[in-house]
Amino acid sequence: MDVARLRESFAHVAVHGDELPLFFYSDLFLKHPEVRGMFPVSMAAQRSHLVDALVKIVSQVDSVDDLTVFLEGLGRDHRKFGAVAGHYDAVGASLLATLEHFSGPAWTPELAADWKAAYALIGSVMTAAASADERLRPPWWRGTVVAHEARSFDVSVLFVQPEPRMDYLPGQSVAIESSSRPRLWRYYSIANAPRQDGLLEFHIRLIDGGAVSMALTSSTVAGTELRLGPPVGVLTLSQPVSGRDLLLVAGSTGLAPLKAILDQVASLPRPPKVHLFFGARTADGLYDLESLEKMGAQYSWLTITPAVSADPKFAGETGSLPDVVARHGDWSGHDAYLAGPTKMVRDAAARLASAGVPQDQIHIEDFGWSEP
Repeated sequence: MDVARLRESFAHVAVHGDELPLFFYSDLFLKHPEVRGMFPVSMAAQRSHLVDALVKIVSQVDSVDDLTVFLEGLGRDHRKFGAVAGHYDAVGASLLATLEHFSGPAWTPELAADWKAAYALIGSVMTAAASADERLRPPWWRGTVVAHEARSFDVSVLFVQPEPRMDYLPGQSVAIESSSRPRLWRYYSIANAPRQDGLLEFHIRLIDGGAVSMALTSSTVAGTELRLGPPVGVLTLSQPVSGRDLLLVAGSTGLAPLKAILDQVASLPRPPKVHLFFGARTADGLYDLESLEKMGAQYSWLTITPAVSADPKFAGETGSLPDVVARHGDWSGHDAYLAGPTKMVRDAAARLASAGVPQDQIHIEDFGWSEP
């Protein structure tokens, strides 16, 4: 399998944009109409998911460990759709047909063999992970909303009781499906470490045009049932804990996974020092500041710095979150965990790296499958 040839091939077909997933799903549904019911009525978001996943796979194809973790997570996660091993052959055939169609004269027997080998590897890792997971966990959990709190005009906090109990690591996320938006799943981070009562906390921001966030913030009340996918993600504390102090940078509801990590740190026998920067456009966007300030008063190892980027009346730190973090000192001796809007996370990661924070001490995660 020629990695360089695969990347060159994908770069060639990727320029066709949305035509690529449109052709793929058309081919798949025409040849295998029985799988159509596994997908939402509107395929716009799903087409984007396919391209995002392909981009990630191709970018990591020569990084075996990272790619394996990603593919295993995909395999486990696809169980919630009802995917079984037999579906992988159908998907592979349509993927190869799509690549051949858009490659044109560049499609050669050697390139076809490369893609076939690559997909065989992808499918084997995903199906093995799904098979192992099947022996341990259900494909999805039934979640009952216990409470719904509106924290600001566009942010709600949901407390959800899963059945059966869900085991997960602080910082991980789950996909959520509402019965009012069938087969539309969106990822949301769990905002607490595992609790004795098993309750899960989610921070949901209303997104313009976001079907799932609209359903969760506007029509979800106590007693509403949701479906929860398996926990995924690697934005988790290193084990064993490195011993370095922690820098947490949260933009908007990116606070959720970092708040779960704070919960975990609080349970450690010797917590490291933690500095959490929590940013939003306006003071109203600092929807969980009261809870954070109570934690800051309770724990001497925790420092909380709120910041806003577009509220001149705010009495505290102002400016973009990466700027605020940068002017607060040298973070090179810290493990940094970043979560929030993609641009903020990327900018903050770049600023930290340029300021001397080693790359392996900067932890981010971008599923690319959530509502923007």
